Amino acid sequence: MKEIELASRLSVVRPSATVAVAQRARELKASGVDVLSFSVGEPDFDTPAHILDAAAAAMRAGATRYTAARGLPELREAICEASARRRSGHRHDPSEVVVSVGAKHVLFNLALALYEPGDEVIIPSPYWVSYPEQVRLAGAEPVIAAAGVEEDFKLRPETLRAAITGRTKALILCSPSNPTGAAYSPAELRALADVAAEHDFWIIVDEIYAELVYGGFEQRSMLEVAPELRDRILIVDGVSKTYAMTGWRIGWVLGPARVMKALDTIQSQSTTNPATVAQHAAIAALRGPQDCVEEMRAAFEARRSILVQGLEAIDGVSARMPEGAFYAFASVQGLVGRSAGSTVLEDDLAVAGYLLEEARTAVVPGSAFGAPGFVRISYAASEAQIREGLARIAAAVAKLG
Repeated sequence: MKEIELASRLSVVRPSATVAVAQRARELKASGVDVLSFSVGEPDFDTPAHILDAAAAAMRAGATRYTAARGLPELREAICEASARRRSGHRHDPSEVVVSVGAKHVLFNLALALYEPGDEVIIPSPYWVSYPEQVRLAGAEPVIAAAGVEEDFKLRPETLRAAITGRTKALILCSPSNPTGAAYSPAELRALADVAAEHDFWIIVDEIYAELVYGGFEQRSMLEVAPELRDRILIVDGVSKTYAMTGWRIGWVLGPARVMKALDTIQSQSTTNPATVAQHAAIAALRGPQDCVEEMRAAFEARRSILVQGLEAIDGVSARMPEGAFYAFASVQGLVGRSAGSTVLEDDLAVAGYLLEEARTAVVPGSAFGAPGFVRISYAASEAQIREGLARIAAAVAKLG
């Protein structure tokens, strides 16, 4: 019997490299191997107790049924309140919010709502692995704009201007960035906004890490620095990183009501609402005490210094001090071409594989993010684990010929 073919759209999409690395690390752990994983973008803290208590109370009170597809009215109001506090009083109406099953789901729904075959979407590189794949799934074409280490991993106005064509439908910015931790200053955002203002396309700003910045960095939203572009700015956010709630799967987007209506339609025919109890937990996160956020942020800041300083001390490795998120994006170009026994480390994928097998330390190759020669290392791990990981990496590198 002839095998029935799968949809051709799958041919343009690659599986997530971060998930693949994490799976290999889990397999090694399951077989009894002591693996330190620095590959997944997930806080190692537990969800704060007051959020857990609110979720339990909501379940006992009967919060186990459907809600509106776009989310509970109370949650959307809480999102508007929190956003106004964080973005200099720029307030959205609940009609300008859609709550989805995590920020990734938001971005996927935006791809379906905004992109068509023939459209181009500008994505600075290094980029989060799902940005270009979601664009391709929608039938559009990702246009990769170089924003390498020479540019501090940030898109320059002249690079943006050169990437724009008559087919440009959107620009996706992530600040602070996954995978690099780089964040745009207000002046840098304003310069990009000036270029965007000359053209007509959507500006999608992923601000999921906006509460996690360090060293006194002045974090600002594109909406704050370019309020005149409000009608085409779409802000993606959520509770995952800020409140250690990755598994709760609550993300949202703030933007023009007509786009929210389109997203509501899409979501009503796919997932319907995010889990009801998780929505109640998100309300507690946004409206409850915020000292937990500062405690986690301060811990990440301390870990950042330990990791970057430790990487800089390893021969053949270098790392820029990130402004935010919880990743160091380290150059391993000094290791490429060196040998492990009879095996030559030909690229960053081989380096990551060597560190996993020899150092029992899981990192993600930069090629997954459009940046060959680098690896992403998460510092969402304890200081003890980071120090042990650094020692293992240093020992493995010392063995290279």
